Amino acid sequence: MAREHIILECTEARAEGKPVSRYMSTRDKRKQPDRVEKKKYNKFLRRHTLHREIKG
Repeated sequence: MAREHIILECTEARAEGKPVSRYMSTRDKRKQPDRVEKKKYNKFLRRHTLHREIKG
């Protein structure tokens, strides 16, 4: 089984003093060996922000 469940966390929310936005996703360990970064919607900031994979 090469797919792994990951948690994506907003990178901008803490700097602005807002609650952190998190998403669940999956990745293929063989094709994406580094940490994943995606643009996702943050409902607290009301805009799309960069979300990075955190250790889970």
